[in-house]
Amino acid sequence: MGKLNGKVAMVTGAARGLGRAYALHLASLGAKVAISDLNLKSYEEFEAEAADMTGETTVDEIRARGGDSLGFEFDVADRDAVFNMVDAVKSAWGRVDILVANAGGGRGRPRDTAASIVPPDLWDLVLKMNLYGTYHACSAVAPVMKQQGSGKIITVASYAGKVAGIGGGYAHYGAAKAAIAHYTRYLAQELGPYNIQANCIAPGFIATARIV
Repeated sequence: MGKLNGKVAMVTGAARGLGRAYALHLASLGAKVAISDLNLKSYEEFEAEAADMTGETTVDEIRARGGDSLGFEFDVADRDAVFNMVDAVKSAWGRVDILVANAGGGRGRPRDTAASIVPPDLWDLVLKMNLYGTYHACSAVAPVMKQQGSGKIITVASYAGKVAGIGGGYAHYGAAKAAIAHYTRYLAQELGPYNIQANCIAPGFIATARIV
């Protein structure tokens, strides 16, 4: 029996990288895992990651190992799509116990994204991908978890949200991740009385396929 047998988890941004690792680990512990991404085969853009895949998608990998999984393709900046995923997961499995709000990322080059010169379109895009996507996912699962009387929410910030890089590049990404961390503190204050834990992790430099 796995530690998470009978539990239902959702992981956003799980087609590759850390999101995929989170999803596979949760499944290995016995959870049913629903994943989302813009493209469930986005790993194909990265040779090293494609070589590491053991199925067509993370969903297929989980199922091949005897687990239950559902996959959804959408942009987490689309609030309606996020809520539709939660509705579909609840309809299929009856509950949502765990959310890993992982989807996000950066755009642009450091020299073009210093704090005072970030192009407004990149600023908006990166905040929507990171902060707004996290907010939408948490807002969607919170009512379900409140009704259950339990739940676990994990948001994903970054070391870049704690320490500014030399030269001030990637300011939009760092600011978005810092906002996620502080948003999670407010979330924990709100949801704690309902037996719902909200925690934020801030990964440092990790050699995913996008980096290497």
